[in-house]
Amino acid sequence: MKNIRYLFIGIPIIIILSAQVSCNKEFLNKTDPTRLGVNTFYQNQTEVDQALVGIYGQLRAIITNQWRFNELTSDNTTIDFNPSDRGQASDIEQFEYWQYTSSNPSINTMYDQYYNTLYNINLTLSKLPSANISDSAKNVVKGQLEFLRAYYYYNLTMYFGDVILITQPLNDPSQAWNFERKPQDSIFVQVQSDLKDAASSLPVRYNAANVGRITKGAALSLLGKVYLTMKDYADAVSTLRQVLNLGYALLPSYAAVFDPANKNSVESVFEVQFQGGNTLGIASNFIYTFAPRLSGALATGFPQATPGGWNIPTKNMIAAYEHGDLRKAASIGLDFVSPVTGEVVPYIKKYDHPSSIFGQSNDDWPVIRYSDVLLMLSEAINELNGPTDEAYTYLNQVRNRAGLNSLSGLNQSSFRDTVYHERRVELAFENDRWFFLKRTMSPDQLTSFLNAYGAEEKSDPTTSRQGVAYATSDYVFAPYKVVFPIPGNEIITNSKLKQNTGY
Repeated sequence: MKNIRYLFIGIPIIIILSAQVSCNKEFLNKTDPTRLGVNTFYQNQTEVDQALVGIYGQLRAIITNQWRFNELTSDNTTIDFNPSDRGQASDIEQFEYWQYTSSNPSINTMYDQYYNTLYNINLTLSKLPSANISDSAKNVVKGQLEFLRAYYYYNLTMYFGDVILITQPLNDPSQAWNFERKPQDSIFVQVQSDLKDAASSLPVRYNAANVGRITKGAALSLLGKVYLTMKDYADAVSTLRQVLNLGYALLPSYAAVFDPANKNSVESVFEVQFQGGNTLGIASNFIYTFAPRLSGALATGFPQATPGGWNIPTKNMIAAYEHGDLRKAASIGLDFVSPVTGEVVPYIKKYDHPSSIFGQSNDDWPVIRYSDVLLMLSEAINELNGPTDEAYTYLNQVRNRAGLNSLSGLNQSSFRDTVYHERRVELAFENDRWFFLKRTMSPDQLTSFLNAYGAEEKSDPTTSRQGVAYATSDYVFAPYKVVFPIPGNEIITNSKLKQNTGY
């Protein structure tokens, strides 16, 4: 079997729907031998692998746009304002200014993508028992699917709060109209169950042909994050400690972590696989989205490029780096001056690497890194027992790699603030910030925090507004906005769904 990055080539996403038609004519009930169906697929190792790879492929589409929800909503990033083009004001800009509504296109698409993928996961899991493959192979596939289901449900409940929980395939489309949202606590129960089961069946690592697939370490790391979110610090500590013994380590150079030459390195716990250098639809395009609008070839290497200017590092984010922090230069570019305003427009450098074909970059996306595990573990230990020597060990490993001195002598509160700071700069622009803010602050605290940041950004914008005044509703956050609205079309389709308060 080829590496999973290459398995994406030419394999369609497996979405198989069944329909039952009542008819007295026997010939109308015949199975079309030229078409795949739920009763003729998932029979052997090849077909199960195709279904699994199709599901991995759907993850790429979700990750490609995740920055809108996880970074742009936070104090980490903003937009390279374009006064001549307001075409994204009703979509992407709504996240920057906290004006998202139930008709937001990105939220609608994201919601559909998640439940579409969950359908495929549930269907594949239901077919595994009857597949003609070994029990050990079934367990490894099952573990990967359970991890992905847990990952999607963790994200969904962090975005929306209470959500629909489905763990079995639907036999009739009309069933989808009868589901009600389940409390977040019950979603976390399902997520924990899936991750525990996945951790028990997944391998620590794969052979070279399957590098990039989900491992035991990924399941344990995400489970630790779930416990941390639930403030179950004892279980977070015991779970994350298990990851320490699985062979992970920090790369000597922070910048090297994101170099495509080091994909799936010893620091990578789980990353989403992309492949540039071809036109097969499996490349990434992050730098084309994130580079300043008028930067052309500066970041992309291609003069014909018209970058999006989205997800621009804020002045607040830039100021967060300590003097001498090597992560700053590796994460943020400060070498572009707008030919219109004469001002520096910063941009994300983590995903800025040469590509051989225009529009087809080769950067993977990091979902979980070992440094994240170390910081989560140091945070959980501090919450449980205060800043012990063990907690300092994990925190200082991350700081030392960044060229910063080790810390000591902090009280519990100061250590907490320090770990929070380290998370921000270590994991900047990796889609961590929004969920972090939500799990460490109450709605009222987050409201005060973001409104203070918004006032700062309005008084000293990261990028020039070129004379365009802010709207009175820009950068005004309210407690109800800590969860996104359920898409309006879902409410219309299913009358049992209730909208989040405030929308």
